[in-house]
Amino acid sequence: MTATSSTLPTPPGQLGLPWIGETVSFLRDPDFMDKRQQQYGPIFKTHIFGSPAIVAIGPEANRFLFANENKYFVVTWPYSTRTLLGPASLSTQAGDVHKSRRKILAQAFQPRALAGYIPEMTNITRRYVEKWEKMGTLTWYPELRQYTFDVACKLLVGIDGATETDLRDWFETWCNGLFTLPIRLPGTKFTRALNCRQKLLDRIEKIIRDRQKQADPGNDTLGILLQARDDDGNTLSVVELKDQILTLLFAGHETLTSATTSFCLKLAQYPEVLEKARTEQQQFDSETPPTFEDLKQMTYLDRVMKEVLRVVPPVGGGFREVIQTCEFNGYQIPKGWSVFYQIGRTHFDEAVYPQPRDFDPDRFEEDKPTFSHIPFGGGMRECLGKEFARLEIKLLAIELLRNYEWELLPSQDLEMEMIPTPRPRDGLRVGLRRRSD
Repeated sequence: MTATSSTLPTPPGQLGLPWIGETVSFLRDPDFMDKRQQQYGPIFKTHIFGSPAIVAIGPEANRFLFANENKYFVVTWPYSTRTLLGPASLSTQAGDVHKSRRKILAQAFQPRALAGYIPEMTNITRRYVEKWEKMGTLTWYPELRQYTFDVACKLLVGIDGATETDLRDWFETWCNGLFTLPIRLPGTKFTRALNCRQKLLDRIEKIIRDRQKQADPGNDTLGILLQARDDDGNTLSVVELKDQILTLLFAGHETLTSATTSFCLKLAQYPEVLEKARTEQQQFDSETPPTFEDLKQMTYLDRVMKEVLRVVPPVGGGFREVIQTCEFNGYQIPKGWSVFYQIGRTHFDEAVYPQPRDFDPDRFEEDKPTFSHIPFGGGMRECLGKEFARLEIKLLAIELLRNYEWELLPSQDLEMEMIPTPRPRDGLRVGLRRRSD
């Protein structure tokens, strides 16, 4: 698997129509990947989003891709996404700049920092669950969007009740433009998103400037980042901090909403799993917020979370641009093409996960091969906030398991809409009540 300019063939597959390739089929056909994997195997070529692309499925393909970041591959995003995240966003940075900034940002997600987030995260969780209890019946997905946004805004930048401010509407409009046609005309999703990006950055800058004047910058993410240094003693500039904070708000909201929704759905669909998870909670003190040590002992809850993220990963995959021709499994990977690695298809690999469509947390009693379970990506670009996400999912799960019961309401469509992140088509309608025993 070394760089080569040999005459090896490209993988099997079709490039489709001129210019548009197979993009229309990719967007419209939910079985696009399944059909081509069955026809061509775990590595095949196509043409989507304006570029010839190779789809690579499975742990070994993931290993090759992640191990050769910045050698054969670099991260790539659609133009609209790059523009709206900003040039200083960790998601769009590459090479030495990415490594340096990642080290700085990682300081806000170390175990000590995460432990400091637990009390406030627990308070917000309890406030929301009590609100849902009073509602009795609710559509959970939009409620969980508000919940994750409030958690992200409070713990990242110290804003209380962000869903009650203009920030929420600006943020939703900005999110809606991230994966859209970058048409800069009045009224388009992209133009509206650009306008809201500027409003968000202005608000974030004001928060940063105010915090810089305080003797104690605080122990939320922004407070930690204002004090963080890289190996050379450099700090993040205000301009860069704004893009990084906006990216963290997106990561701590959009994908987490999908993950928490899927968790609540799967436990409702599998009552025997729910009861097993609830029984595990009985060995812990329900009156005090769980500690880091408590969370480590919740091994079954951890397996349930892994299985939820296996079956419904919040992100389906990721793109890389090929910067140097290389070869994998006897096929040429040409420079200038894209590689699309598949999280969802990897998680349904029957060689790793027998009966992959079954929901079975106990399959994680044993360790899985490296890069066979990648809900947060992998390698040097693995999701920086994955432990923050795992913490938030677990704290919500603990509160629900200990004190509440919920059931799916009849006559609703639970089919998943996949773009931008998976969610039940009808928003997950449930009845929720406090447990009587």
